[in-house]
Amino acid sequence: MSRVSTPADTPRWNRYVAIGDSFTEGLWDSPDGPDSPTRGWADVLAARLSQRRTAAGETPLEYANLAIRGRLLRPILVEQVPAALAMKPDLVSLVGGGNDILRPAADVDRLARLLEQAVVRLREAGVDVLLGTGVDASDSPLVRATRTRVGIYNAHIWSIARRHDAHVVDLWGMRSLRDWRMWADDRIHLTSDGHARVAQAALVGLGLEPDEPRWDDPLAPLPPTPRLEQLRGDAQWLREHVYPWATRRLRGRSSGDTRVPKRPVLTPLD
Repeated sequence: MSRVSTPADTPRWNRYVAIGDSFTEGLWDSPDGPDSPTRGWADVLAARLSQRRTAAGETPLEYANLAIRGRLLRPILVEQVPAALAMKPDLVSLVGGGNDILRPAADVDRLARLLEQAVVRLREAGVDVLLGTGVDASDSPLVRATRTRVGIYNAHIWSIARRHDAHVVDLWGMRSLRDWRMWADDRIHLTSDGHARVAQAALVGLGLEPDEPRWDDPLAPLPPTPRLEQLRGDAQWLREHVYPWATRRLRGRSSGDTRVPKRPVLTPLD
């Protein structure tokens, strides 16, 4: 079994580096859209860990976030893992592969092998690793086509965690993420509330107590959406989000081509 730590008020980590794609960058964690300043789940997690440290009289957590939107798994591992190791962290969160799995020809077993190689490298350096499963997209008309691939990848992630004593944030099992109010207009990235709940799941995955005991409780149900309104919303989503994404893919471009990490060096949190 993967490690389950005894809950403690004071986290043992003091140097945390987050790596990955838009999910960890925190894309859409703003009502003003994807190009606004973001504060995603990893940023919230870092803040919570730091608050617990300072409350116990320890120094603030040092934190860096190297995640860049649009990154496939291999570039994450080639570019971000060495950069993270150079900072000598004691905790690295590594969540990636989602952009690969959106592609119908994705080789999930190959992705898992690449991921495991990175986990081995981090663990051999003495770094604790937090992995993240994929989300259950069964309620998404388009993304649910990836559900089988995500399920296989998740099985690999749990096995990798068991073999190498890593932690896992169980996104697939989060009931609250089945609610569309947790998701931004593009239906791929989380809202601020969604990021906050994933940060609580990450605390649990690290073996710590969550800040909120009911962090994963489902929201109160909304009345059913009229069929015509739903169709109009789907059409708008296809026009504003799916079409631009597909166009970038056909042109061999990525939303992160000109991006740099938003927090490229380890610095203490206030």
